[in-house]
Amino acid sequence: MPDYPAATQRSRVRVPLRFNDGYSVDAELVTFHGLTDGKEHVAVILGTPSATPLVRLHSECLTGDVFGSSRCDCGPQLREAVEQIATHGGVLLYLRQEGRGIGLYNKLDAYALQDEGLDTYAANTALGLPEDARDYTAAAQMLTALGITELDLLSNNPDKANQLRDLGITVGHRVPTGVFTTAHNVRYLRAKVLQTQHTLPLAKLTAG
Repeated sequence: MPDYPAATQRSRVRVPLRFNDGYSVDAELVTFHGLTDGKEHVAVILGTPSATPLVRLHSECLTGDVFGSSRCDCGPQLREAVEQIATHGGVLLYLRQEGRGIGLYNKLDAYALQDEGLDTYAANTALGLPEDARDYTAAAQMLTALGITELDLLSNNPDKANQLRDLGITVGHRVPTGVFTTAHNVRYLRAKVLQTQHTLPLAKLTAG
């Protein structure tokens, strides 16, 4: 048994999702009681989940998801994940972990330091903050409340898979996301590979 309290489902509601490129899909959004961090995370159920659903843990990114910022790859990853999961059947957990858990204002402060030459991780530590403050206990609670204890994980980040396994979730395969480079995010993507071993093809992430 996991050593964290169980969460329960609070409500479920059907929502039609529409993206700027014209892609659309109907989803079921699920909210929860009892999440350990007290945040309002949401599960987005897409397609018909199988016994081993495809799951993505997507950390909220206002600048990328909503405003279309090209400083990161979050918006394109979200768009890709919704379609892949809808096709396969599974769940996207939309987690309120802006800026790898440091919050929106701190993330923007870190952006200012990146403009001075620091990479995304060094900028966080220069502010006295963790490189990555995310904890996925609430994600494990959400999955368990949905009856999911075994999954394939849509992610380039090995830490997500490792944390879920430590929390009692069986991760079968880790499915990579696409590589979404822009003139503004190559340094950011290279830092993710070099600092936290994200499975992105480093040779393609050339500066210039």
